[in-house]
Amino acid sequence: MFTPQHSPAAERNLPPILEVLQRVLPPAGTALEIASGTGQHAAGFAQGLPGWTWQPSDAQDAGFASIAHWCAQAGVANVLPPLVLDVLASPWPLLRTFDAIFCANMLHISPWATCAALMDGAARHLAPQGLLITYGPYLERDVPTALGNLNFDASLRAQNPAWGIRQLDEVVQQAQRAGLQLRERNPMPANNLLLVFGR
Repeated sequence: MFTPQHSPAAERNLPPILEVLQRVLPPAGTALEIASGTGQHAAGFAQGLPGWTWQPSDAQDAGFASIAHWCAQAGVANVLPPLVLDVLASPWPLLRTFDAIFCANMLHISPWATCAALMDGAARHLAPQGLLITYGPYLERDVPTALGNLNFDASLRAQNPAWGIRQLDEVVQQAQRAGLQLRERNPMPANNLLLVFGR
C-alpha cells in the first residue's frame, strides 16, 4: 500500500512561507521549485497561488508519487509533473525561464557547491524580473545563533562533514557573483529565514 511522504516541518512552515510568497509575487506566473521533497509545499503553494503554475523538481524521482498524492489531495490542477533536476548539473535540463524559483531546506543538507550552482542556475533560468526565494536556517555574523540551530548544525556535520548551516553573508556573496542581489530578509518561525533575491 502506498504511503505518501510527510514532513511535519513542511506542514508547519507552509503557511508563513505562503504568506510571504503571496506578498512578493505577482498574481500570476510560473515557478520552479528546487528540491521539492514530499510535495507538501508544491501542493500548498499551488492552492494558495492559483494564478501560478508550479513546476516541482528533485534530484531523484523517489518522491514523485508523494508529490502527486499531495497535489491530488489539495485538488490543484496548476502543478506540472515533477522533473529530475540536480542543481549541480550544468547546464540544468530546462528549456524555459521562470518568474520565480523557490528552494527550501536544501543548502544545509547538501555540499557547499550546491549554493553556487543554485545561484548560477537561477540566474540563467529566471525571467528578467524573476525572483529566487530560499528558505531555511542561516548563520549570521552579527546575530546570536539560537541554541537549536547550533545543535542542528552540529548534528548535520556529524552526519556528513560537507553539510551544515550556511553563513548568510557567504550565500549572499554567491548570489552576487551570479548577478543576483538580496532584496529581502524575512525572519520566520523556528529560527529560519526566507530570503528574496532578484537581479
